[in-house]
Amino acid sequence: MKQILQNLGTGETLLAEVPAPGVSSGQLLVQTRATLVSLGTERMLIDFGKSNVFQKAKAQPDKVKQVLQKIKTDGLFQTLDAVKSKLDQPLGLGYCHAGVVIGVGKGVEGFEVGDWVATNGQHAEVVSIAQNLCAKIPKGVSFEEAAFTPLAAIALQGIRLINPTLGEGVVVTGLGLIGLMTVQMLRAAGCRVLGIDFDSTKCEMARGMGAETVDLSKGEDPEQAALAFSRGRGVDAVIITASTKSNEPVTQAAHMCRKRGRIVLVGVVGLELSRADFFEKELTFQVSCSYGPGRYEDNYEGKGMDYPVGFVRWTEQRNFEACLDLMANGGLDVKPLISHRYEIDHALEGYAKISDRGALGIVLQYPEAPVDVKPERTVALPKPAPASVPQAVVAVIGAGNFAGATLLPAMAGAGARLKTIVSKGGVTGTHLGKKFGFENSTTDLDSVFNDPEINTLIITTQHNTHARMVIDGLKAGKRVFVEKPLCLTEEELDQIKDVYEAQTSPMLMVGFNRRFAPHIQKMKEMLDSVRAPKAFIMTVNAGALPANHWTQDPERGGGRMIGEGCHFVDLIRFLAGSSIVDVQASGIDQGAQREDENMSVTLKFADGSIGTVHYFANGDKSFPKERLEVFAAGRILQLDNFRKMTGFGWPGFNGMALRQQDKGHANELAAFIRAVKNGSGSPIPYDELIEVTEATFKAVRGEAV
Repeated sequence: MKQILQNLGTGETLLAEVPAPGVSSGQLLVQTRATLVSLGTERMLIDFGKSNVFQKAKAQPDKVKQVLQKIKTDGLFQTLDAVKSKLDQPLGLGYCHAGVVIGVGKGVEGFEVGDWVATNGQHAEVVSIAQNLCAKIPKGVSFEEAAFTPLAAIALQGIRLINPTLGEGVVVTGLGLIGLMTVQMLRAAGCRVLGIDFDSTKCEMARGMGAETVDLSKGEDPEQAALAFSRGRGVDAVIITASTKSNEPVTQAAHMCRKRGRIVLVGVVGLELSRADFFEKELTFQVSCSYGPGRYEDNYEGKGMDYPVGFVRWTEQRNFEACLDLMANGGLDVKPLISHRYEIDHALEGYAKISDRGALGIVLQYPEAPVDVKPERTVALPKPAPASVPQAVVAVIGAGNFAGATLLPAMAGAGARLKTIVSKGGVTGTHLGKKFGFENSTTDLDSVFNDPEINTLIITTQHNTHARMVIDGLKAGKRVFVEKPLCLTEEELDQIKDVYEAQTSPMLMVGFNRRFAPHIQKMKEMLDSVRAPKAFIMTVNAGALPANHWTQDPERGGGRMIGEGCHFVDLIRFLAGSSIVDVQASGIDQGAQREDENMSVTLKFADGSIGTVHYFANGDKSFPKERLEVFAAGRILQLDNFRKMTGFGWPGFNGMALRQQDKGHANELAAFIRAVKNGSGSPIPYDELIEVTEATFKAVRGEAV
């Protein structure tokens, strides 16, 4: 299928051929009939992409701080590679979409194949959308009109926040698409409206919708006009829908308002506020969040959990419905807002118009197709696969940040035949597939399990999918490499063990890369010469994550100890070279925070060695992110951030330093691919994978072995 993508590194906008998505649980699969280009948001993304690296840094100072901190911990070259990888990822453009339902996911209610729907889908011939971001299109509303729904919902949410009453006077600053729809909906609510803009044509359109206007291009004074408009009292409310770096819209809004007036920001403007402007009038200022309640909430958008209508009358989905109803009854007329139409094959011509003064509503049209025709979910990539030994034919499942920045570059020299890459949406998979030389990109997961030529799976998806993919891969007779963790529950682990032990010659490996790092290999060599028990102290300065981050969700990420702490349990297990016989753990109880955010896990080994993993999220970023200290036979080794190792009391060894951080990913994958080719066992013994996983579960439960 065709989809419009944006490269944030170069600014290039392209019409790409990518595999169509499949229909997932809680989602609708929608065949597109029309989309609307959002001039403000999409022009901003395009301009950002075209800017140079210094301009990008200036536009995102918070990201600059993150980069500087990463340089301290990971090194300059590693950080530069990560930044380049991030900017190289394609971004799907668009969020104003209408089409026909061609697939209904498990758990979806109220929709069926053939329904006409408005969604926040991207500019693509087929999209997969969460059910709460879809609304049925009523009779009398065309696909082109319905494509305006998300923008109209943004306008409506801004109106809801000022809570207008019949007869109030409201100023709308900025008469673009959102501003003009705001004017119409305020008029439908019985408000008097004063519109402000620099564009005479838009002012004329607003007057045609029943508003009075201030044409800034003619030197008209908005504050004086607002005073006259409000009969000398000051306006009741101001909705700012403009896009500018200036603070002037907010300052003007404060001056125009009456005492206890309301100001809502829908657009993007400067926010250096004057306290005096707001203090004397006791003004209310609020920033509107997109379509309304539910936006960016994972439970609502991702899991399909609705808010009770008696408590949250207007969710984002119900705002969609209200906008569509207004279109149906004539309260909102978007047809005059369409300035250009282009077929999807000529979409780039439309994007060339995005900065034109006369551009307003640019609609993209899509060809009709029978709803019972399944879209193509696999595309062949033009770049030929690199020559390789045929025994390792690989499919990579997952195309997220980690895969693109770390895993796939590490595989470049492993000598495998990269046949298929699987991604949920098809965009990142196709991009990375071309970049690293895959033969195919697909959104059809079952196709790789059923492909007899593929004998090796690399799984790098969200944690809650690992167990099922490992089980399906082993049952299909594949060699399986899965990023940590192996699974999230004891029940899943038991299922994996049952399937593994039922296979004739299975191979399973978990991405415990740190044991393959150059420093750790050297450390292991040195420690193997010491017969006395050893003491390990692993300090992880992990940094805090929001409570709603997916890794914190027990069902999706498993929490931080299971999701990441397993790395360090494995690392100490590897260096000890002895089985774990006891596990003790305790965590800081901080109310809403999970205990495994700040936890100490103590391990005891069969040879008498001990090890402690201090996994903390309450530290300062200037301290090393990962520090390992080993005490043995009157000697000490200290490793900081996998860059510098120092020896104390070791004859002939003072230290080992690398120019950039190396956590062992390349060595790990090379060892795995070698094992596949040679038909040997996994580079990490199966028993150790199970032992480490069980120890991590017991640490989180707080139970001794």
